[in-house]
Amino acid sequence: MAEPKVRKRSAAIEPTVAMRLIAGVDEAGRGPLAGPVAVAAVILDPARPIDGLDDSKKLTEQKREALYPLIVERALAHCIVMVMSDEIDRINIFQATMTGMSRALSGLTPAAHEAWIDGNALPRDLPCTGRAIIGGDALEPAISAASILAKVTRDRWMVALDREHPGYGFAEHKGYATPAHLAALQRLGPCPHHRRSFAPVKILVDQGVLF
Repeated sequence: MAEPKVRKRSAAIEPTVAMRLIAGVDEAGRGPLAGPVAVAAVILDPARPIDGLDDSKKLTEQKREALYPLIVERALAHCIVMVMSDEIDRINIFQATMTGMSRALSGLTPAAHEAWIDGNALPRDLPCTGRAIIGGDALEPAISAASILAKVTRDRWMVALDREHPGYGFAEHKGYATPAHLAALQRLGPCPHHRRSFAPVKILVDQGVLF
């Protein structure tokens, strides 16, 4: 599967000079054994509010899919990046997530003056000032919007990966370490999109069990 490109959107109408642009940032997919981590940055337009924003994990798939196009259409700017499994293995999942956050923020046009990031850590190379907010995806609408874009984008990517590598059940478990996924790993071995630095996969790699 070809590596997805950075996705971003600029506002059709430039914000006023006086408007302070705050970007919400969140990720999806830190824990799975396979696939990328997706990171999104979103600058919402206060003139075009979106009802129903919340932590993506609290929303049904149907609700996330319904909100996704509204966020894309109404936001002043958004950018979604995917950090792939080989980079995750090379720099570790924490650094991959921080890298994705910096890339997503750097891809915003117009640029954000400040970033509100879900969690308790900030990337060192942010292109603007930043604020870490624990539980921010349920507290700040911009972070909620970012969590939805990241989750929907990654889930769609894993569904496509399921067609490329059938048998693992990626469309159902999205790469997480479910019993079905672990059983498929034992049966099939890792595919090229499995994270070889993650323990269940690393054990099989060390044993020479390869796809």
